[in-house]
Amino acid sequence: MGIAFSALWQRVFGKEEMKVCILGLDNAGKTTLLYKMTMNEVISTAPTVGSNVESFQHQNLNILLWDVGGQTSLRQSWAQYYSKARAIIMVVDSTDRERLPLAKEELHKMAHDEALAGAAMLVMANKQDVRGCMNAAQISEGLDLTSLRDRPWHIVACSALTGKGLAEGLDWLTLRLKEA
Repeated sequence: MGIAFSALWQRVFGKEEMKVCILGLDNAGKTTLLYKMTMNEVISTAPTVGSNVESFQHQNLNILLWDVGGQTSLRQSWAQYYSKARAIIMVVDSTDRERLPLAKEELHKMAHDEALAGAAMLVMANKQDVRGCMNAAQISEGLDLTSLRDRPWHIVACSALTGKGLAEGLDWLTLRLKEA
C-alpha cells in the first residue's frame, strides 16, 4: 500500500521521477557525464560494471539517471534497463572515429526496440575539449540521426570534464520530458 500511495502522491504533486538511461560504448564518458550533471563535479571513475543510478532535479523535474556499462558483454543487457525509460542519453566519444559505426549500430538497435517507443533521444557528442575530435555534425551524419523519424532527437557537442554543452542538453531533455 505504501508504494501505491507514494506513486499517487508523486503524480498528484508533480514529484514523479522520470527515468532516463545513459548509454554508449565503453570509454565514451557516461559516468563522468552522470556525475557532472548530478553533482557538478568530475569524479575519477573506473569502467562501470552493471549500472550507476543517481537522482537529481532540473527545471523542477525529477530525473532518475541510469548509467549502464558499455563494454561489449554489458551492451547485451541494455534492453533490461529500458522499462519505463522516458528518454535515452546516448554518449558518443567524439575522438573515437573507428567505433562510430558500432555506436550507430547500437543506437539504431535502441531506436527500434518497442520498449523505447516514443522515448526521446539525446546524443551527447562528448570529449569536444580534445583536439581533432569530430564535431556534432560529423557525428550526426555518422550515426545517421536523420533516419530517426519516429521520435524526437537532438545532438549536443559537450565535454563532461568542462561541463560545456550539458545545460543545453538537459534543457532540451527536460522540455521533451515535460511534453510527454
